Amino acid sequence: MGTITFLLVLSFLVFFHELGHFLAARYFGVKVYVFSIGFGKQLYAKEWMGTTWQFALVPLGGYVKMKGQDDSKPSLVENGNDSYNTKKPWQRIIILFAGPFANFILAAILYFSIAMMGATTWAAQVGQVQKNSPAFQAGILPNDEIIKINDTEIKSWDEIGKTIVNSDGALKFFIKRDGVIIAKTINPYISDSENMFKEKIKKRMIGISPSGKIIKLDLSFSESVVYAYEKTLLSSSMIFQGVQKLIQGAIPSSEVGGVISIGKVISDASESSIIALFAITALISVNLGVLNLLPIPALDGGHIMFNLYEMITRRKPSDRVFMFLTIFGWVILGSLMLLGIYNDINRIFLNN
Repeated sequence: MGTITFLLVLSFLVFFHELGHFLAARYFGVKVYVFSIGFGKQLYAKEWMGTTWQFALVPLGGYVKMKGQDDSKPSLVENGNDSYNTKKPWQRIIILFAGPFANFILAAILYFSIAMMGATTWAAQVGQVQKNSPAFQAGILPNDEIIKINDTEIKSWDEIGKTIVNSDGALKFFIKRDGVIIAKTINPYISDSENMFKEKIKKRMIGISPSGKIIKLDLSFSESVVYAYEKTLLSSSMIFQGVQKLIQGAIPSSEVGGVISIGKVISDASESSIIALFAITALISVNLGVLNLLPIPALDGGHIMFNLYEMITRRKPSDRVFMFLTIFGWVILGSLMLLGIYNDINRIFLNN
């Protein structure tokens, strides 16, 4: 069942990505020959609106084959008003960007659905209080519920950390204890901590940890829109930073995951709940959008780079350079895929 869910989720993500390209291409009058979910041998196909819509044998991706644009033939030229070749560079950039943008839109839709169904988070309830910390000295106790910091209403644990980090000086905490509201003034201290990439950082803290109590967020329609926007933005930022840290060497290459890891994560999420499945699908969708925008030839970001070059210099890269860089891009992508699969297999053997 997990494998079926994985293939369905992956096909859905690929469909949405390619639909972005397809709609933008058709908007600018570019003919689309093929809209494919999967690569390789054709399993099923139907002709509709001048396009062949198909499922192919290897369901690990997809593509739209436009007139005048074919990744397998980088130097392909086809003339006519309905050719990708004849469109202005800015129009081609929009067609290319539309795929990743569709992934961001899909992620936002999924996060919005999660918010409407009942997103959950840690309650703003204190679990442990570190000895001799500012919170300890102010008299904060386990099970205290933090309801307000200065003039900021607090609904979840995340908001506590966000408010502390984004403020200066002493803070006035309003605590609910045994049904009574108590005010406490706490002066955060700068302490050593770690970010999500396990890098050493300095951070304003008061010395408390969450109780682990889970609450359901009661969000209105407009609050759900804001929640979806913020979660999509946060996920995108996190993945961009992750790629940057990987390039810098802050994250070891052994952390790169492949299709096996993705499949396991989706399978586990599907067995947990529909909300968990939506959340991991949204995260993978953002991941797909971000990675496709990297300036690697053969990816959307690489093609965007070529078109930006044409806009600036008023000339296209030579066919030889274009072909070389595209093949180089495929080598990079192939190497990353093999690295991910190698790491996945390694983890399987280490866990057994």
